[in-house]
Amino acid sequence: MQIFNELSKNIGLSLALGFFDGVHLGHRAVIQSAVNFAKQNNTKSAVITFSDHPCCYFWGVCPKYILTRKEREKRIEALGADYLYELDFASISGLTAEEYLRDILVKYFKPLAISTGWNHNFGYKKSGDVKFLAKNSKKYGYEYFELPPQQIEKEIISSTQIRKLLANGNVEKANTMLGQKFSIEGEVIKGNQIGRTIGFRTANLVYPPELIELPYGVYSVETTYGIGIANFGMRPTINGSNAVLEVHILDFDKDIYGEDIRVEFNKMIRHERKFPSLEELKNQINEDIKQIL
Repeated sequence: MQIFNELSKNIGLSLALGFFDGVHLGHRAVIQSAVNFAKQNNTKSAVITFSDHPCCYFWGVCPKYILTRKEREKRIEALGADYLYELDFASISGLTAEEYLRDILVKYFKPLAISTGWNHNFGYKKSGDVKFLAKNSKKYGYEYFELPPQQIEKEIISSTQIRKLLANGNVEKANTMLGQKFSIEGEVIKGNQIGRTIGFRTANLVYPPELIELPYGVYSVETTYGIGIANFGMRPTINGSNAVLEVHILDFDKDIYGEDIRVEFNKMIRHERKFPSLEELKNQINEDIKQIL
């Protein structure tokens, strides 16, 4: 998949429009629609999105994301998109719906098809929506596909709902809506190495500041090197001063400082709490591990 940060002529594509934070099941339906049309009509597909959420422009504060940009790119590529355009929202924010459709989408891509979610809107003051795209499809010569809401247990899947679930520690349901596991990827850094003194060597990672923050607590995880148990928080038993993600990988004792590892979250086991002693912390960790075996 080729990634572009600026517009360029690329005629005759099948487009998927949206921000796609999380690339959840609803987003995947939209992207897959564009990819499938492209394959069936011997053309290429492209995802048109933005480098940052529009809220960053309108409110001056970015929402906490479900995925890092790198992870979003990987998940979009896995769905088979040929191109990804991550545009600067500020550069097109003043365009009306008609101007955006005519002067951006049609001028640069002359799309054969456009796919969006059922609640997609665009243009100055959200002047464009799914009805606008459907109404103008014949005028500009594209087929339009409006993907219906995807649901889990009669609940509509959305990035907003997934953020709420993650913020409340309901990782399992969030993962179901995502269609993949909430994950973090990063470099293993040196910690205070107290874990190894009580028999639980850990790989420490900096929690990406742009991501929605999980509640401080203990989690069942899967990593690049196998299953494990992770603690995200302040480590109150040792009077920690900053939040760190510590991962104990079961049956693994190699030195991986400086390596990038992937941590996928399965479920929350318990909230973080302070223990009277390291011995009691050790006993609790043993109990926590029993829940993932």
